[in-house]
Amino acid sequence: MARKSFFCIDAHTCGNPVRVVAGGGPALPPVSMAEKRQIFLRDHDWVRRALMFEPRGHDVMSGSILYPASREDCDIGVLFIEVSGCLPMCGHGTIGTVTVAIEEGLVTPREPGRLSIEAPAGKVDIEYRMDGDRVDQVRLFNVASYLHARDVELDVPTLGRITIDLSYGGNYYAIVEPQENWDGLDGMPASEIQRLSPLVRKAAQEKLAPVHPQDNRISGVSHVMWCDRPRDPRATARNAVFYGDKAIDRSPCGTGSSARMAQLVARGRLAIGEDFVHESIIGTLFDCRPETAARIGDHDGIRPSVAGWARIIGHNTIFVDDADPLRHGFQVL
Repeated sequence: MARKSFFCIDAHTCGNPVRVVAGGGPALPPVSMAEKRQIFLRDHDWVRRALMFEPRGHDVMSGSILYPASREDCDIGVLFIEVSGCLPMCGHGTIGTVTVAIEEGLVTPREPGRLSIEAPAGKVDIEYRMDGDRVDQVRLFNVASYLHARDVELDVPTLGRITIDLSYGGNYYAIVEPQENWDGLDGMPASEIQRLSPLVRKAAQEKLAPVHPQDNRISGVSHVMWCDRPRDPRATARNAVFYGDKAIDRSPCGTGSSARMAQLVARGRLAIGEDFVHESIIGTLFDCRPETAARIGDHDGIRPSVAGWARIIGHNTIFVDDADPLRHGFQVL
């Protein structure tokens, strides 16, 4: 009988979970994190399923696995895992992972207050602020983000015809704003977000099937963002992001905020350097900015930054035992 152990540090970023695998992750060859992601997906995805799905995880579980960086200009490498897959990039996951890595002594930054991680989507620079021994805020300077398609009409079963934009911020997002057949988030229960989002995602993928112009390993519509006016007086906008089969991001979503800013800048509704405060479904906030203009293949885009906070909630040694018929997790759909 074999039993695999994983040492995890559990945290949350503005309400959304981040389970950082600090020990026990599968050994991967010394290649780039983009290549590590492909190997992980091919040979080790059972680790993600075991740690993210029930009974060890839940429908909204998200996390990361730490590796040495393959790049000399990065301090640490990160694989992002969640119920929806092994992602090229994750914003809330970065904020939580950096908080854990600094507070738990898992990385020694070459320069205090600054850090660079190697994600599968590329190098991500970090600035963090300390309050005593606690990381008070993490600001990530995300990968170049862009509006992939605008004013795309979709026929969505039970919802009708809607218009979306498709934007990239480390993952591809179908962005839905209030319109004739959708009034907005107010009065929309979580169950409706869970019911309608897979239908919107499927329709968007069938119509657009996006592939990143500079890395064909990044493709497909993975997330749906429902947008509305903010409730918090400090916020610019509000959103609810759907991923996986049933998950709604409790944070304002880092890659989603990046995609949203790219969309708004492309449409002339947000300026480079202008503050953008994004509110989540539970009212937590990310302080964001489109920092500079960028070029992604043939697309104009932005280099966004996203800032938020995270808290460690415990240490967790998780067993995955061959004798357990549910060792690789399950979902109730």
